[in-house]
Amino acid sequence: MTLDLAILLDEREIGRALTRFARAMDDRDWETARTILADDATAELGTGPLAGPEAMIALIRQYLDGCGPTQHLLGNVLIEVTGDTAESRAYVSDMHLGAGERRDLSFVTLGDYHDRWRRVDGQWRLAHRTKLNRGHKGDFAVFGLDLG
Repeated sequence: MTLDLAILLDEREIGRALTRFARAMDDRDWETARTILADDATAELGTGPLAGPEAMIALIRQYLDGCGPTQHLLGNVLIEVTGDTAESRAYVSDMHLGAGERRDLSFVTLGDYHDRWRRVDGQWRLAHRTKLNRGHKGDFAVFGLDLG
């Protein structure tokens, strides 16, 4: 079997970008999150189609800025590179803890990230993300959203 070093390095860079994006969400580091997204990135995160990195980050912030600590754990990552494009799939288990008067609340989801990547100026950028939710447990009020 012949291993293509370039593909292995691409897979590693994409895997690192996946992890950096998860950590950026948990750290509320929206500037780093933005650097990982392509300028024309799109997403379907369970609330309808999103177009552009600003819309994606705004939706994520709508949830995360209102809760306490979070942790997005990734696993079973599969990455397929084809030239300057790639696809990845990763399990995600995300824990959300409450803040302030909601500190006793928690909310966890189990899901899959299905991502498409594109090499832009030599860097891998997230071009599209679909999050498929497999299940959740806890209290949605942890996010402090006013849905009424």
